[in-house]
Amino acid sequence: MKIIGYIHTDFPTKFGVPRQSGLSQELKGEITFLPEYKVAEAFRGIEGFSHIWVIWQFSESITETFSPTVRPPRLGGKRRVGVFASRAPYRPNPIAISCVKLESVRYDKSKGTVLTVSGIDMANNTPIYDIKPYIPLTDCHPEATEGYTAETKIKRLSVLFPKELRERAGDSADAIEAFLEGDPRPAFENAENKIYKVAFSHFDVSFSVCEDHLTVVEVKSI
Repeated sequence: MKIIGYIHTDFPTKFGVPRQSGLSQELKGEITFLPEYKVAEAFRGIEGFSHIWVIWQFSESITETFSPTVRPPRLGGKRRVGVFASRAPYRPNPIAISCVKLESVRYDKSKGTVLTVSGIDMANNTPIYDIKPYIPLTDCHPEATEGYTAETKIKRLSVLFPKELRERAGDSADAIEAFLEGDPRPAFENAENKIYKVAFSHFDVSFSVCEDHLTVVEVKSI
């Protein structure tokens, strides 16, 4: 498969990245394309779609060893399910698919076509394999059942973001709060009052969690 471009986000590592796309619309990214694919003609008509599918590479989770089962973190990291009954990154082919909102399409003199998207769940510089329009008539199935994921509803935390630290984060404050609400800790982690650190944009953000409340304790420029 050919890599056609890369997405640029505020997550330098995969820690803190939302577990699924669409969970935090405040989180945005820009997709740029390699010279062969950045021509405007290749995107003619895409601006008419509100959402797109992005097919991308689990570039930070590539493995040469096949395991028929995985332990989804949302199930506590102990219960095993089949790899093809999961969205785990450790697969025979490290391919993922995300539905994101298409915020804008622009043509840059040096970059070529640039897609700005929101609701991302990808780290910075993730390789992109393909872009496809999201079509509600065929892609949306309200009657669909969700298997074991029905047991693992994603909870939202209430975030205490002190004014001083929020001001320090500047324009990134709302996006930081948005992904923190989704509890970026590993799903099997539930240690209360432990200090965690996550990199976002130009900041290191430290936080702790007690029950359903997350408190930002430090924001430092990187």
